Amino acid sequence: MIDLSWVEAHQGLLLSLAGLSVLMFVGSLIALPFLVARIPEDYFADPQRHSARLTRLHPVVYISLRLFKNLVGWVLVLAGILMLVLPGQGILTILMGLVLSDFPGKYRLERRLAGNHRVLSGINWIRRRSGHAPLVPPGISSQSP
Repeated sequence: MIDLSWVEAHQGLLLSLAGLSVLMFVGSLIALPFLVARIPEDYFADPQRHSARLTRLHPVVYISLRLFKNLVGWVLVLAGILMLVLPGQGILTILMGLVLSDFPGKYRLERRLAGNHRVLSGINWIRRRSGHAPLVPPGISSQSP
């Protein structure tokens, strides 16, 4: 017979985890299309990183926005990792979190993940549904000869 005393003793924790799971799932369904649509279509194809538009702002505003962007990025990475075992779009959420975050080796890791056909197909499906051009895969020039 299965002992359910632990479950009964921790009902509040289990309900909180279930609520967090539902919140992350719904949040990812809302946030991911917005974030994916904002990626420039040649973001992964350019051999060099895109320059940040935020650098033109006042230094205090720039640092504040950069900290906020990184915080949101790492929350998405953690949520994506949880979504690998909970309902949600785990891999895409992790990729969007990485795009927003700043860390050494970021650009190389993003290009590697976006080079995966299944990941890029998922991203481009979301972009197509929101009326945006597909992303150019890494290693393919976005400029015509």
